[in-house]
Amino acid sequence: MAGRIKDEDIAEVREKARIDDVVSSYVTLKSAGGGSLKGLCPFHDEKSPSFNVTPSRQMYYCFGCGNGGDVIKFVMEMDGTSFTETVERLAEKFGVQLRYEEGGPARPSGGPARPRLIEAHKVTADWYAELLATPEAMTARQFLDTRGFDKDAAATFGVGFSPRGGEDLHKYLQQKGFSDAELVTAGLIGEGGRGFYDRFRGRLMWPIRDTSGDVIGFGARRIFDDDRIEAKYLNTSETPIYKKSQVLYGIDLARREIARASQAVVVEGYTDVMACHLAGVKTAVATCGTSFGDDHSRVIRRLLQDHDEFRGEVIFTFDGDSAGQKAALRAFEGDQNFAGQTYVAVEPTGMDPCDLRLDQGDAAVRELVARRVPLYRFVLGNVVSRYDLDRADGRIDAMREAAKLVTSIRDRSKVDAFARELSGMLGIDPIDVQNEVRRAASRATTTVSAHVRPSTDLPDPNDQRLFLERETLKLVVQHPGLVGAAADDVDGDDFTHPAYRAVWDCVTNAGGVGKADNQWSSLLSKQTEDARVHSLISALAVEPVRAPKEPNAGYVSAHVNRLQELTAMRRIADLKSRLQRTNPVEEATEYNRMFGDLVALEQHRRNLREMAVPEA
Repeated sequence: MAGRIKDEDIAEVREKARIDDVVSSYVTLKSAGGGSLKGLCPFHDEKSPSFNVTPSRQMYYCFGCGNGGDVIKFVMEMDGTSFTETVERLAEKFGVQLRYEEGGPARPSGGPARPRLIEAHKVTADWYAELLATPEAMTARQFLDTRGFDKDAAATFGVGFSPRGGEDLHKYLQQKGFSDAELVTAGLIGEGGRGFYDRFRGRLMWPIRDTSGDVIGFGARRIFDDDRIEAKYLNTSETPIYKKSQVLYGIDLARREIARASQAVVVEGYTDVMACHLAGVKTAVATCGTSFGDDHSRVIRRLLQDHDEFRGEVIFTFDGDSAGQKAALRAFEGDQNFAGQTYVAVEPTGMDPCDLRLDQGDAAVRELVARRVPLYRFVLGNVVSRYDLDRADGRIDAMREAAKLVTSIRDRSKVDAFARELSGMLGIDPIDVQNEVRRAASRATTTVSAHVRPSTDLPDPNDQRLFLERETLKLVVQHPGLVGAAADDVDGDDFTHPAYRAVWDCVTNAGGVGKADNQWSSLLSKQTEDARVHSLISALAVEPVRAPKEPNAGYVSAHVNRLQELTAMRRIADLKSRLQRTNPVEEATEYNRMFGDLVALEQHRRNLREMAVPEA
């Protein structure tokens, strides 16, 4: 009978498997103060982070859904593995030698353990990579060369070659000690009427890794004309460790850069990911044999730290053909999954990133991403292009169809602006388009006016879009001595809600935080006669600060820097808009001045980000 892992060894795994390291493979974590970390919960959909990790206690807890526990429970929940499998996997990764109560290694019943499936893929990937240098793989190397990838590029991405014989891999892995059951479960070997056979034969191979860097599957491209399987690409079938709806090729290489840059670029294939990374676009990932879906969105959002306070960018690259347009529509349907902004990058000539790099160089790939356009604009253009705008009825039909899309825009304050843009596309009076959009919204049981009407009420204390503004003011009111000089550069423009700006005006009129004394909140209230602001100051004085422990200088600094980063982002967006409306030839002096200001603002924003976000 299989033995039980000794309790003291399980305890050592819990101690050595740092929960922040493990969780960071799945979720982007940022400092939440008091020694805790926070991110978007991987167990339920949320647009504001409520998932907390406390490294000092080796525990995690989500205040949104109540899921919590230690590092072992987290991995079990994420990967669907048994307790024993999880302990063995963590022990192997963090160097813990396990002992068993009855003396022998224990393996859970019910099929091969995940660590064995991972190991089989690792051995296979290494073998494929070695075979790429053999004479039999000349065609594979030639293909890579024609796509602009040299030996170093192949090594970076672990590209390999599967031999053409039907049983080569099977025999090799048997020699390495893997059982047939393990190899079939892993999806590396198939079983038919004539016995076992290699699933991938005579193909160029890309190892597909999860966020932690473990190989969990393969993508295989046809390179020989006499390949019996005509499909250009084959991918690993669903296995216990490979779920295609959740897998993104390149995520292991892009993960940290996605978190740092708050950007993810979604391309369509393995070579496009390679081309983007080699060209300097290191946030590129691709789906593996399936369309981009909700599960993919969740993976990217967790890495982006995508929520209403910090809105990341998701940039899709699509071909300009009908298939690309359909893909754009599918992406638009899932646009509401993101709190951040979605864009499309399409090369006018129809070239994908790999072809573009080959034809025009690395800079052209970077420029493709930089020239991104909002996804809504791309989709609206596609809808409008289906109608004959030279006919009055064609324009009306196009307006009605496009109005439905405009009403689905997440940021309701921008609906009127998008309607005006649509009127320009159609050549229809803006008022008529806005009226049609409102009618469409009404039919969808949503009214635009309810969202764009200015609010005269006090801000909702739970409005996550205003979290930083409220939390910073709580620190100013409750801990002015701790805030000190950190708030020197803060001004009224850092607060978007009128009530919060009014509170800051009170701080300024009182002489700043340096003038704070034991009657600080009373002094602030004396600076205004507005009863609503009095009420807000009182609330800010007693509402608990969100820090898990007593706030410190680091907590204050992070909030101030993040608050100012949001201001910088708003100014950048405004400056970009002005640049787009400025003719670079006729207004060269003004254009160059604004461009210089934009470069400086971008650098300022990056500096604030670096000060607010700890190193990974």
